[in-house]
Amino acid sequence: MKKYIILFLFALLLPCYATAQSSMTDEQILKFVMKENAEGTSQAQIVTKLMQKGVTIEQIRRVKDKYERQAKNKGLGTVSSKDSEEDNGRQRKNNGKKGSSKNDDDEESPQYRIKDTREKKKSKSKEVVYDETNEDWLMMQDELNTFIPDTTAMLEKLLAEKRKKKVFGRDIFNNKDLTFEPNMNIATPQNYILGPGDAVYIDIYGASQKTIESTVSPDGEVTIEGFGPVQVSGLTVAQANARLRSTLGARYSSSKIKLTVGQTRSIMINVMGEVKNPGTYTLPAFATVFHALYMAGGTNDIGTMRNIKVYRNNRLVSVVDIYDYILNGKLTGNVRLADNDVISVGPYDCLVNITGKVKRPMYYEMKRNESVGTLLKYAGGFTGDAYKKSVRIVRKTGREYSVYNVDEFDMSAFHLADEDSVSVDSILPRFSNMVEVKGAVFRPGMYQVGGDINSVKTLIEHADGLREEAFTARAVMHRMKKDRTLEVVPVDVEGILDGTVPDIPIQNNDVLFIPTKQEMMEEQTITIHGEVQYPGIYRYADNETLEDFVLQAGGLKQTASTVKVDVSRRIVNPKALTTDSVIARTYTFALKDGFVIDGTPGFKLMPFDEVYVRKSPGYYKQQNVVVEGEVMFSGTYTLSKKNQRLSDLIKSAGGVNDRGYVAGARLERKVNESERARMEAVLKKAKEEAEQMEIEAAKENKKIDLKDSEKIKKFEIPEFYSVGIELDKALANPGCDADIVLREGDKIIVPQYNGTVKINGAVMYPNTVGFQKGKKAKYYINQAGGFSEKAKKSQTYIVYMNGTIAKVSQNAKPKPGCEIVVPEKEINKMTIAEKMTIGTSVASIATMIATLANIL
Repeated sequence: MKKYIILFLFALLLPCYATAQSSMTDEQILKFVMKENAEGTSQAQIVTKLMQKGVTIEQIRRVKDKYERQAKNKGLGTVSSKDSEEDNGRQRKNNGKKGSSKNDDDEESPQYRIKDTREKKKSKSKEVVYDETNEDWLMMQDELNTFIPDTTAMLEKLLAEKRKKKVFGRDIFNNKDLTFEPNMNIATPQNYILGPGDAVYIDIYGASQKTIESTVSPDGEVTIEGFGPVQVSGLTVAQANARLRSTLGARYSSSKIKLTVGQTRSIMINVMGEVKNPGTYTLPAFATVFHALYMAGGTNDIGTMRNIKVYRNNRLVSVVDIYDYILNGKLTGNVRLADNDVISVGPYDCLVNITGKVKRPMYYEMKRNESVGTLLKYAGGFTGDAYKKSVRIVRKTGREYSVYNVDEFDMSAFHLADEDSVSVDSILPRFSNMVEVKGAVFRPGMYQVGGDINSVKTLIEHADGLREEAFTARAVMHRMKKDRTLEVVPVDVEGILDGTVPDIPIQNNDVLFIPTKQEMMEEQTITIHGEVQYPGIYRYADNETLEDFVLQAGGLKQTASTVKVDVSRRIVNPKALTTDSVIARTYTFALKDGFVIDGTPGFKLMPFDEVYVRKSPGYYKQQNVVVEGEVMFSGTYTLSKKNQRLSDLIKSAGGVNDRGYVAGARLERKVNESERARMEAVLKKAKEEAEQMEIEAAKENKKIDLKDSEKIKKFEIPEFYSVGIELDKALANPGCDADIVLREGDKIIVPQYNGTVKINGAVMYPNTVGFQKGKKAKYYINQAGGFSEKAKKSQTYIVYMNGTIAKVSQNAKPKPGCEIVVPEKEINKMTIAEKMTIGTSVASIATMIATLANIL
């Protein structure tokens, strides 16, 4: 993805000009490719769409070349795709095939002209097919693969590379930044052999001043004005200069003559054998063997890198060893090529794999006379943790495997064979001269055995001695026996340091552990509970008093009782032989300003004591209630005593005004923590029962009425619930049962008189009518059209304004502001068997709903 972003940024710098064949600019092509790739379009589809838009292979190549040039910091997109160097005077150019485009078709080659002809013929066809049968389609896909590799192809390539043997040096000719192109602008070597196509400059200076520019003709001659042709082909530069001086000397006797070479000719080189792209290559005249190998893609999987031969006129002129160049920097054998030279790359002779503790483990090509020592040099030598005494070699003998252990003195004499596998082991994970000290010393760690460190005392001295909290009565030393099992050696550290006990000699791999005093005892704590600022567990300290501990805990809260502070202490008797009924002892104290005034002054705490600071029974936070509605002074009031009642609160609020309807007053009570916990437990159980009932019904494919189940699932615990009161009776007889005791959060609402009765539920027409004194419930139901067919008459009930509820069947009388509710019958078409099956669950849910109703 990073590569794509960089590519897109470079695209913004490219000039936007259109090609003759396509209306898309280079920038538009890049944006189109990036967009399609981001949308998940396959590479094949992208190629097809580009060709349909008229994009040609030349455009794709141009964009690719510009991008590669940008990556190599060769300038912005305005640089020509060809060499931008000006032919300034006698500067030479690389007139061979460019290394950076070695896989592209040479536009001047016959193959390119043949392909161009085919393209022109195809363009005349009426119908073009864009798939694998179209050569242009395939070529464009290959070029586009440089920017957006196909996922499947890329995965296959990665897997193939992973399975492929990684041979040292084989990828040197695949490096795009290492082209081995010759330097064309060097002084012409005097042994350079002239041939047809070389541009030469003949400078005449002295008495005469003249420069003759000429090119060696196919016949090997240069033509000099006023003199004629001179044969120079096949001559070195030095020989050509001598011939010109002897030929033209009579005419220019008072002048000097010098021939130099300008633009050199191209030469044809044959690269044969085990290379990736064997064939004939056109190269610059100064090209070397390495440049030719680079153009051929380097050696293939079986090609040799140690014995590359160069033939000239059927004679061997050089043998190239690439390892000599890579490892030693020597260019021996990398000769300058001549026209029609043949480079022959045969198969490798010996390929060896080295693994393990070497700096560069991989495959190496070896010569038959090279040894294990040579291989180790190629691999960079041993790593620091390598076992250097010997290496292991596994060899295929032609019939079976053989293993050889080559020690360090034979490595230079043991010669390797093809397919040998060399492994270098690591050193053993153990020490030969180590002791370790842990615990209460100033410098714990590992130390060298021998010399000054040979005993427990000398080991402690080299660790800068014991720390102050060291427990010196006894230490433990683990010693490794011959079978590498451990034994414990007790150590009297104090006696050894005092000289009263003989010192103990130490051995290799001994580990001395000196504990601290804190480690030798249980962690000692003290605990404080109750009305302090920071109750909790604290670390025990000697001589800490009760007063100190209270101050350490932040002091007493305002709610704390100072007349009763208890300290509980455990009974410890390590010498007891029988159990005792007494398990703890309690001490009681009185405090004032954090100091003990009653009890033992300066009482010192012991480990594991627990201090309890009680809450004062005389401390209470203000508790507020609210009065709303038709009272003289509505608002929030603070309860002045624990058992303050309804009548007291109304009296404090100035009593009910003349608009207030005392009989309709109601109380809303806030749900406290205990009530909420009880409701949540009942609701949770109800939901579980409802879910189980639905599961059972679904298993048996039964249709049931799940109204109650749905109600349970949707039910949420409210903040307040209604409490039925009779304020008129409470005011008439203060302190009676109707005059209930209030609690924090209560809200009393005294409404205005409401002279209506509301009829709701299973009636023909729910209605609200005026109250008629002495009329029964049936009268009001008739005012609503009477009972409906679904009415459950026997369960009709009345909800009064004060929150109380009464059933009509129990002679409940309508009152002003009340609501008469007629429930509906449950419609259930289940069979008797189905009812019996789920009867238990329904009954359970009904019970829980009733429980919640009673709570609220």
